[in-house]
Amino acid sequence: MPSFGKTIKELLRRRRAFSGIPVCIYINAVGICVTPQLGKAPVGEAMACLVILLAFARLLVAAHAATLGVVYTEGGFVEGTSKKIGIISPDYIDIFKGIPFGAPTKVLEKPEKHPGWSGTLKTTEYKPRCMQTNLVQNGIRGEMDCLYLNIWVPQSRSSVSSKLPVMVWIYGGGFLLGGGQGANFLDNYLYDGEELALRGNVIVVTFSYRVGPLGFLSTGDANAPGNYGLWDQHMAIAWVKRNIAAFGGDSENITIFGESAGAASVSLQTLTPYNVGLIKRAIGQSGVGLCPWAIQQDPLFWAKQIAAKVGCPVNDTAELADCLRRTDPSAITVAYTLPLTNLNYPLVHYLAFSPVIDGDFIPDEPRNLFANAANVDYLAGINNMDGHLFAGVDLPTINRPLKKISVEDVRKVVEGLTLAKGAEGLDIAFNLYAENWGTDLDQEVMKKTVVDLETDYIFLVPTQEALALHYQHAKNAKTYSYLFSHPTRMPVYPSWVGADHADDLQFMFGKPFRNPLAYRPQDRDVSGNMMAYWSNFAATGDPSKGHSKVPTPWLTYTTQNGQYLEINNKINYSSMKQGLRSPYVRFWASTYRNLPNL
Repeated sequence: MPSFGKTIKELLRRRRAFSGIPVCIYINAVGICVTPQLGKAPVGEAMACLVILLAFARLLVAAHAATLGVVYTEGGFVEGTSKKIGIISPDYIDIFKGIPFGAPTKVLEKPEKHPGWSGTLKTTEYKPRCMQTNLVQNGIRGEMDCLYLNIWVPQSRSSVSSKLPVMVWIYGGGFLLGGGQGANFLDNYLYDGEELALRGNVIVVTFSYRVGPLGFLSTGDANAPGNYGLWDQHMAIAWVKRNIAAFGGDSENITIFGESAGAASVSLQTLTPYNVGLIKRAIGQSGVGLCPWAIQQDPLFWAKQIAAKVGCPVNDTAELADCLRRTDPSAITVAYTLPLTNLNYPLVHYLAFSPVIDGDFIPDEPRNLFANAANVDYLAGINNMDGHLFAGVDLPTINRPLKKISVEDVRKVVEGLTLAKGAEGLDIAFNLYAENWGTDLDQEVMKKTVVDLETDYIFLVPTQEALALHYQHAKNAKTYSYLFSHPTRMPVYPSWVGADHADDLQFMFGKPFRNPLAYRPQDRDVSGNMMAYWSNFAATGDPSKGHSKVPTPWLTYTTQNGQYLEINNKINYSSMKQGLRSPYVRFWASTYRNLPNL
């Protein structure tokens, strides 16, 4: 390819060909204009010079087609990095880390639009997560200035991508922890979107939102209505809607997806009236807005707990909220710790800071809002032992092969989950789950029962109810259900443990391909199939159709048959099943719910 300098010299040498018209050459959207001395020249020579110019432009575009370069957003110009994938016939991916979508946050206030910046913002490093307790809950990590997002854009070998499907990730962490980049070991971040973007031919977006008291503390009234983390999420989704076309994305084809509290957030973002028309599809992994931990029914109780610890008044909500807004946010953050030992009740009851029904963002009980998701394709499911993480805290001997559990141990866990219904609820639930024990009281069977109990109550039954409500309210939208059952790879767990809570994340983000020595071939099968189904769904609304090949068609869910796909390392035509744990779903959704509350 001719050098830039030689081409300009050639154009200037033929300056007689230009009748006073500036020649503008655009290099990665930066214009360089040359105005030569003028004179008259034959039309043919002028045309020859223009041909040279156009030929140069084509060569230049071909050389730079695999990268976006500088991108203009509503806040200003951003420049990320372009990464070459492969050597012989490489693909490329553009990566932008740390694009602001909101101003630095304020205590107990909704997010505000970012004011923008001058010049070109280098977006090559992750930004700090939002302020939260550290993992051992004895200090803080993160910042108040935390509303940033990250974007991965796959590019072909010959042209810049355009109109790509967009997948926006919302992380989990019990509404208490988490960040847009996820946990990491050195530079290996859990929520790195590279593998999913490249293999699925989709744009992947991740972002941070406020968690813990700073994200979800509420007085239950207008003085501190809460849901600040949900407003952050909404602001990120709306930013993507307005700006993603500049990155090669299709603003009319946005899928939000998430896991655990992120999946509950996904559900609530489809149910709020504020997102109608912004979201095309949604994927929820182990969480929906109907989960017992997804909505805090008594937020003032927990707000008073925080206020008392930081020295704020507790008898007047206006004074309480005003005082907290003047308090050091780090003090508010560490004022709550999640207890993990010697619990009086099951762990799920201690998830204190979560969304609330505020009459605004969430105007009603979530089960009454599914009309707002009537045009959103929805794919949701759980891991087959999602409750194991919680059961291991509530009854630690579950994970100790040499330790036995008693009938009374199991009964106590059941009692903790059926407090609202009293003795009648306890007896009916316990008898249902213990009916297959037999007389020998096998320890593995009993321990699995506790895991099944917590999985059903915390995740499975609410998800099945949400799928049914979505199907019943859907207009042109489709509904899909799944069960992830690829067993955990945690060596410290008993061999009978299936897919624990969050086990699916490593596969959905392609870690078996990113770190091949740490995984088996069967793990890559699971990961490849999961990314294929997820990205196909984002692109077309049908997980079986799209850019990626899948091992078997995934049939839509209906309330008549309850179709679901079981995802593991042996997916075939028989992986499509029906009626996922239907006796237990009927119990919790009908029999138990109709018992009188105490």
